[in-house]
Amino acid sequence: MSVKAYIMMNVKSGTEDEVCEKVLKFSEVEEAAAIYGEFDLILKVKAKDMNHLDKLIVDKLRGIPDILLTATMLIAKEYR
Repeated sequence: MSVKAYIMMNVKSGTEDEVCEKVLKFSEVEEAAAIYGEFDLILKVKAKDMNHLDKLIVDKLRGIPDILLTATMLIAKEYR
């Protein structure tokens, strides 16, 4: 069963566009947006399972030096 989540991120000032371009290359990332408030960017992601989500966050996202912080919210139920 797939896992969907929103991942909020803080990035180095001025790198928002560059980080969005990088993360959109990952197949798990469905959407990326710059936002105002406590976080700088938000991603909507879909992974095949929790292990896959963990690898996305730990290996791929945290491997980008301009990403300073991530906060992940698992989607429990989606509504249209």
